[in-house]
Amino acid sequence: MAEKELNELTDQELLAKKDKSKSDKIINAVLIGLFIGVAVYSSVTHGIGFFTFFPLIFAGFLGVQWNRRNQALEKELESRNLK
Repeated sequence: MAEKELNELTDQELLAKKDKSKSDKIINAVLIGLFIGVAVYSSVTHGIGFFTFFPLIFAGFLGVQWNRRNQALEKELESRNLK
């Protein structure tokens, strides 16, 4: 089942999504840190190569996608005066 658009959610569902986004922030921070750690370890042990940049691409992608979702959620909350 596809996820509903933010403008289709009820106020309670939107507030629940906001609460869930707080825990998502921690998970994303851990994943980004893990990807950066793998890149640093790879560059220290094997020099700069594919496994140095590959995790950094994923970390950047993850950060950008989470930021877009978070901004859309905050914008919808603000438009409904739920903040």
